[in-house]
Amino acid sequence: MVGETDLSKLLRTMSARLVDGLYVFATLPDGTVPDGMRPRMLFREAEGTTLIVTKEEAEAQGLAYEFPCRMITLEVHSSLAAVGFLARITSKLATLGMGVNPVSGFFHDHLFVPDGREGDALSALEKLAAGAD
Repeated sequence: MVGETDLSKLLRTMSARLVDGLYVFATLPDGTVPDGMRPRMLFREAEGTTLIVTKEEAEAQGLAYEFPCRMITLEVHSSLAAVGFLARITSKLATLGMGVNPVSGFFHDHLFVPDGREGDALSALEKLAAGAD
């Protein structure tokens, strides 16, 4: 199943969906994910394993965390080889003074934006899709 690579089509056909929950970034030095924990993302780095989990899960496990954020899923099947899609989106959010942590999955891209700024992000994404920006 091949995703879309055409930048203008990706922008024009995307919609953004806010996912329920408050997410945080945590790290595990030994990489062992606690039993029962279901990370949205897990990535192993030399310094430790990064997890994106709900704030509730992190607190229940006593994990230190950073960047309370909301998850926005871009509802378009973007190719992993698409050029400029996330660059265009993150550049637009940067003009709003918003940090964003994008994560690409096989089918969709996901944006983790600061808690409280999700409305600004959704509005900017809607304008991008409409061609207003």
